[in-house]
Amino acid sequence: MRHGERRPRVLLLTSSPLDGAEGCDVRLATDVLGTLPEVDFVWFSQWPGHRQSPPERGRPVRVLSRDGVPHIPERAQSALFGAFQARRVDLVHAFLTVGRTFPAFSWLRPLLLGRGPVVHTVPGVMDTGYLNRVRPLGTTVALSESMARRLRASDFGDVRVIPPMIGPDEWPYLPRPKGFPVVLFAGHHDPNGGAETAIDAAAEAVRAGARFHLVLAMRGRPGQDNAMLDEALRERAGAAGLTDFEVRGYVDDMHALLAGVHLLLFPPVVLGGKADIPLTVLQALASGRPAILSDLPQFADFGHAVLRAPAGDARRTGQQLAWLLDQPRSWDVLADRGRTLVEDHFGPERFAARYGALYRELLS
Repeated sequence: MRHGERRPRVLLLTSSPLDGAEGCDVRLATDVLGTLPEVDFVWFSQWPGHRQSPPERGRPVRVLSRDGVPHIPERAQSALFGAFQARRVDLVHAFLTVGRTFPAFSWLRPLLLGRGPVVHTVPGVMDTGYLNRVRPLGTTVALSESMARRLRASDFGDVRVIPPMIGPDEWPYLPRPKGFPVVLFAGHHDPNGGAETAIDAAAEAVRAGARFHLVLAMRGRPGQDNAMLDEALRERAGAAGLTDFEVRGYVDDMHALLAGVHLLLFPPVVLGGKADIPLTVLQALASGRPAILSDLPQFADFGHAVLRAPAGDARRTGQQLAWLLDQPRSWDVLADRGRTLVEDHFGPERFAARYGALYRELLS
């Protein structure tokens, strides 16, 4: 890939450093950086220190950040440094969720990002109401067909679909764990984000005769009182009659966590700011862990590789949970389907080819 007689220079515009707290936007940007070696990337780096190992390629731009989380100061620095760097690169690739501050950013796009080509990968949409007040930054990339249709209906114009990637070597297929079943919910403390439905569904499954240990691995967002929110989930689980459960905070080692669980329970009513195609779901499927999801339109891309229940229907979700725990042969079928789906549709080669073609198109 060449732009003139030199390698193209691309700014990866994220609201937090690539070596800071991991989120879907950071993960997507890091994957683009790692799969397109013929591009010179500019990216934001946490300073002082690094919460994660920094990428070994590209040119880092330091962002002052205590914990690598996208607080208001980090977002302001990203906008300021992005405005400066946008004039020095051939292409800006933004990875920004459509949230509360995005409409204002989108209207300031000529001032902040200049007149050059821009790719905007949309990890998710906090509230669909925001879509009525935004302008597209450039060529838009959605993670799912469902979100692409929604963005086109909101006058985003040129919208492509490039699902996220997951490396099969990084997430190897694991045998079914031995011993007492463990059911995992992993998500954020968001309204209708799925944790409450997971608790109620687990209680329904227990009443149906299922026996298992429920793990709620919760991630907080900036400004939330995580300890209070965790305690509220414990109280809800106790009130629902559950006795075998635990509420954890953020889990650094998802590999170790998934190695010990039997299946993923992820039944959000709305995704909120979570990715359209949640990386946790892809990690579980790649590892050979069947998933029970809600029937949100974005999850239709998973096809028959997962079980789905009506969003917010704890009774139906719990029935599916009890059934799957009692059906080892169906567990094996879903585990194999999930792994195959990840390899066929979410592999790094497909991801790199699509973004590489998009870059070449815009840089030509």
